[in-house]
Amino acid sequence: MAFLIILLVLVLVIILPNVKIVSQSECYVIERLGSYYTTWGNGLHFKIPFIDRVSSRVSLKEKVKDFPPQPVITKDNVTMQIDTVVYFQITDPKMYTYGVENPLNAIENLTATTLRNLIGDLELDQTLTSRDIINSKMRSILDEATNPWGIKINRVEVKNILPPKDIQDAMEKQMRAERERREKILQAEGEKKSSILIAEGEKESAILKAEASKEAQIKEAEGEAEAIRKLNEAEADAIKMLKEAGADKSVLTLKSFEALGKVADGQATKIIVPSDLQNLATLGTTIEEMFKDKK
Repeated sequence: MAFLIILLVLVLVIILPNVKIVSQSECYVIERLGSYYTTWGNGLHFKIPFIDRVSSRVSLKEKVKDFPPQPVITKDNVTMQIDTVVYFQITDPKMYTYGVENPLNAIENLTATTLRNLIGDLELDQTLTSRDIINSKMRSILDEATNPWGIKINRVEVKNILPPKDIQDAMEKQMRAERERREKILQAEGEKKSSILIAEGEKESAILKAEASKEAQIKEAEGEAEAIRKLNEAEADAIKMLKEAGADKSVLTLKSFEALGKVADGQATKIIVPSDLQNLATLGTTIEEMFKDKK
């Protein structure tokens, strides 16, 4: 009985450690007698005691590695500090296990050398405005270089670009000067538009005033002309009525003088005066003929 218990304990001690459950996000690289044997995916697995061993446990999740700033020199000899973030994923556990001694250290060094090569072909201004191009080129180069290691580079991001302090100060002064220049241009354009609007308003106002004055003068002249016409018609009607009533020539002459005075009151454009002013009858007859002509 004791022997069976001892045997059962030995079996449990030997067998249980060799039963492995692999999770969904991991892979186990198995060696048999020191050589690569197989790769375990998710599920329940059993290895032979003392013959098989787990060489490495590999996570299949995407990893993010933030590398410290690296000193790089641009094409115009400006030294900057640039740090990068690399997003990568293990696609082949076997190649990842046996391809390179220290994968993360290898990726970091490869990232630094690639970054120096790319920035060395760009000037300072191009470096600051070409992040997308730098990211794309670095991802392509790193992905190709790490493919034999079973690593897939999904994305590379240049996080910070830090020029020297004096360069930063110069850039800030340049940006400040540019903002001031734009502000002055906008202010000048605003004043110009304001002056144009004021001038156009004054011009339109002067035109409207001139047109209003012109209309007033025309209306006034028309009114005066109509008043003269009405007055002349009234005088002619009065003389006609006197003549039809049988008034003598002296009355007609007197009325003619009154009409002559009104006609000559700054409004008549043509007055016929006989050479003999003493001949009142002739003057009266002349004025009477004038009014007949008007009728």
